[in-house]
Amino acid sequence: MFEKVSSPEAHNILQKSIDVVLIDVRSSMEYEYVGHPVGSIHIPIKEPPGWEILPNFIDNVKSELMKKFPDTNDLFSIQILLMCRSGRRSGEAALLLESEGYKNTINIVDGFEGDKDMNGHRSVINGWRFHDLPWEQN
Repeated sequence: MFEKVSSPEAHNILQKSIDVVLIDVRSSMEYEYVGHPVGSIHIPIKEPPGWEILPNFIDNVKSELMKKFPDTNDLFSIQILLMCRSGRRSGEAALLLESEGYKNTINIVDGFEGDKDMNGHRSVINGWRFHDLPWEQN
């Protein structure tokens, strides 16, 4: 079963390891307009309007890993941090990647925007933005 970490823990992993990648699996609209972690790779797992798992998701991950780690003999051992808005889609992505043989998938459970507060607002309890970790917006 995949590992689960908070966004500050994920940032710490990124700072300490060289064989790690952060993949943002949110939709293109979210990635572009809400913002994304600096240095993240965008590979959406779902897109509107259907919000179904994209059939090329696994192939896209493999392709990006091969670009980032051209000298590795074992793509399956690379640490893959996965992020979405709040941890749900990235959990799905972790399970999919594990089913294909990836051994080091890590779900960022509070995601980019985090959980909703009692008023339904995000980025006020937890998440990458809440913790003021490096992010940018196009």
